Amino acid sequence: MAQEHYFSAQPAGDFTPRTLQVQLDGQPVDVVTAGGVFSPSTIDTGTQVLLGSVPAPAPGGDLLDLGCGWGPIALTLALKSPRARVWAVDVNERARELTRMNAERLGLDNVTVAAPDEVPSEIRFTTIWSNPPIRIGKGELHGLLDAWLPRLDDGSDAWLVVARNLGSDSLQRWMESQYAGELQVTRAATNKGYRVLRARNRSGLTGPIRVQRG
Repeated sequence: MAQEHYFSAQPAGDFTPRTLQVQLDGQPVDVVTAGGVFSPSTIDTGTQVLLGSVPAPAPGGDLLDLGCGWGPIALTLALKSPRARVWAVDVNERARELTRMNAERLGLDNVTVAAPDEVPSEIRFTTIWSNPPIRIGKGELHGLLDAWLPRLDDGSDAWLVVARNLGSDSLQRWMESQYAGELQVTRAATNKGYRVLRARNRSGLTGPIRVQRG
């Protein structure tokens, strides 16, 4: 990864898209990537672990890729669930533009690309898939999860992939404490140095998840 932070809202450097062939949902496709976004030359190992570990998403509803980068997770969700609305969310405007371009290239009209503050607050998600930006720091990461995990629909799951050497186990402990009684947090898979964490919104809730502060 270049020194420039991929979680910058406006990456420096020229925006020069280039074509990359990857496998998405079991099929070879051509996408475009560029510098200034996360893993521009390949589908990174963590994302590959996530995509190989999660069950098929719901066929409908609102699905979220949190931190979409150039779009491998969002595009996979859209391919697997063509009747669902897939939200591809990222603070990085270049990442959002690439995801828009890739959805158009693949003929996926069920992808809505948005900055975080552009997603209507009333929407609740049938699933969340994410390779979250761990390197933004613990406080920022916790704030990010506090903003989105409470928006899981009742009985729905979030799936997060985190490198073990970047604090996956401590993040799991924090989530178990932060959302005790509201989310059931488990380790769903371990592969290639990554953990896949599953956070399930316990069914039967009558209101939004109550986030414990402090």
